[in-house]
Amino acid sequence: MTRGGKVLLFIIVILVADQILKIWVKTSMTLGQDISIAGNWAYLYFVENKGMAFGMEFGGAAGKIALSLFRIIAAVAIGWYLVRLINNMAHTGLIFAIAAILAGAVGNIIDSTFYGVIFSESSFHQTATIFPPDGGYAPLLKGKVVDMFYFPVIEGRWPEWSPIRAGEQFVFFRPVFNIADAAITSGVIALILFQKRFFD
Repeated sequence: MTRGGKVLLFIIVILVADQILKIWVKTSMTLGQDISIAGNWAYLYFVENKGMAFGMEFGGAAGKIALSLFRIIAAVAIGWYLVRLINNMAHTGLIFAIAAILAGAVGNIIDSTFYGVIFSESSFHQTATIFPPDGGYAPLLKGKVVDMFYFPVIEGRWPEWSPIRAGEQFVFFRPVFNIADAAITSGVIALILFQKRFFD
């Protein structure tokens, strides 16, 4: 298999795994439902992300469309850069780091672009259905991203003498994320850790 073929297969595997899990969560779990996968340290915990990473939002409905379009443009740019790297025989680690970022970006683009059209609304009382007869819960580009991995490895309270959040509860690691987010994060971390090796 050519290097390009291996990269394409790598991207497809990430996308398929990401979408299979998201569709299963969306159609099998209610919002806020959790399933323990490793005691109190790891859960599948269904939440939906209305905007950017870790649930941040951007500019209401118009901002949502702008963000979705920006994601698509960014993914096209990353894809173009990845093809150049492959054609120029760049470092294999660099190629796969960029491929992971691209796969993650496309995985979340699929949610935000199409999920509103093909799924009914998820709620705290019932699961969503795919291709509902009355149509989806949102128009094209206004869907929500499905997140499900939650790792509250350490839970406790800030000490009373702490200058920030004195006495408040803290959880590490609080963000809920998906396979696409993990792919993006892994790619970025690899770029940071191995930049000298990748770009020499």
